[in-house]
Amino acid sequence: MAANFGELVLVCGDLHIPQRGADIPVKFKKLLTPNKMQHILCTGNLTSASSLSMLRSLAPNVHCVSGDMDPASLGLVDRKVVVVGSFRIGLIHGHQSVPWGSAASLSSLARQMSADILVSGHTHEAAVANIDGVWHVNPGSITGAYSAVS
Repeated sequence: MAANFGELVLVCGDLHIPQRGADIPVKFKKLLTPNKMQHILCTGNLTSASSLSMLRSLAPNVHCVSGDMDPASLGLVDRKVVVVGSFRIGLIHGHQSVPWGSAASLSSLARQMSADILVSGHTHEAAVANIDGVWHVNPGSITGAYSAVS
């Protein structure tokens, strides 16, 4: 890692393996070298313990929240705040936002979490926007799983 580069963070979510997505695409999976990243932020819907184990094999700090399709046995929380460098990153799945993907609803959640950056998923549509000084990041689906939302 280059000097003063900071920490490399992978943001992902909505794997849905094997229900909606067979696997992470091969070209992307080749980039997932263990310990290359310092953090993984996952918006949930892993749907299996094997997907969670795979993420945990890639980085020393894996932060996942529960999606609406995740079994309770994964032991994931509904939301969390992660500090990376000087940034407070709010992490949610996104089904908590009503209506789903609503900028106003997501902004309210970001304020509740005192987040500088809000990472959310659920829509399976990748997006980045700055709303009232808070970055909203939706990584989409890492597997390309279809969305029941759209």
